Amino acid sequence: MGESNDQDNTLRRVEQSNVLSGYSLVDGYGFDRSKDPQAAAYDEFMADYLSILARRASRWSHMLSSGAVIAKSRKVKRFCRKGIPNEHRKGVWMLLSGAEEKRKMHPQTYKSLMEGQKDAMIVETIALDLHRTFPENIFFSTKDGLRNSLRNVLVAVAHHNPEKGYCQGLNFIAGLLLLIVKDEESAFWLMDCLINDLLPDFYSPGMEAIKTEQEVLGEIIRWKDPVLYQHVQEVGIQWCLVGTKWFMCLFADVLPIETVLRIWDCLFYEGSKVLLRVSAILILQNRERLLSCKNFPDMVAEIQQIIRNPQSLNCHKLMKRCFKKLGSFPSARIAKMRQDCLTRLG
Repeated sequence: MGESNDQDNTLRRVEQSNVLSGYSLVDGYGFDRSKDPQAAAYDEFMADYLSILARRASRWSHMLSSGAVIAKSRKVKRFCRKGIPNEHRKGVWMLLSGAEEKRKMHPQTYKSLMEGQKDAMIVETIALDLHRTFPENIFFSTKDGLRNSLRNVLVAVAHHNPEKGYCQGLNFIAGLLLLIVKDEESAFWLMDCLINDLLPDFYSPGMEAIKTEQEVLGEIIRWKDPVLYQHVQEVGIQWCLVGTKWFMCLFADVLPIETVLRIWDCLFYEGSKVLLRVSAILILQNRERLLSCKNFPDMVAEIQQIIRNPQSLNCHKLMKRCFKKLGSFPSARIAKMRQDCLTRLG
């Protein structure tokens, strides 16, 4: 609890500094922006986005104060797609993902995992990734701060799911969860829901589901833009070169923080389909630049620049495009694509 309060107080001081100075080398989540080439663009975006955040916060607060049950509904889905205010994210994520129900059903699980015997190899593997997790963040850049909490959550998740264990990518997910929910046990249960319910088999040995999902992304591009799909094929790009890291860390170490949080607002409600929507729109909104690439090296370089496109910074417009430009994403059609891709890979 003390660590959570310290983190909250530090973030509050940073946010106040941002307001007073108009610019800060550290953002409200603790990320160092001194070397960020998009820092000025981020400030410009946030100047407009703050009014959007205020409107969303007002509407969420009104809905929550009215005593409405936060359960899956058309209204809550619409609200999640438009963004959950930071002050409500923990509670809404916990409820919609099923993590809160799990926590209540198994109140001693996290404590037991912390006190139980540990696999030395798993603990050592996780320890190697701790210093690699958001080194540009003030809460993870030293041994103090959230590194110990990050280790605890990852060790607990790995021992609670021995058939999956630990794999790279989970450290960024757990790290970002800790920054938002500021509570080890809540982060643990959200992780459990992600790897077992929302994204089953994503983190199983061999990671076949992630490989399959990348092939599904290719089929979506073929469906939405056959010309671009054909060009990517002719250049010789495999879809695993495009989105492996995107899917592994759920964009946590890929896109700007506000964009990632907006994606996760939908992920905890809608599941993996939103990852495909975001991946597809990242590619399609860079259509002309990709079509201009005439060889393999040029296209690889362009794909690496996709996530740095200023359009990715404006999370509000990006999420609008995800749902409006891409249109209907029938679950049955996506499931058929996934099964066909799984069969082809198998």
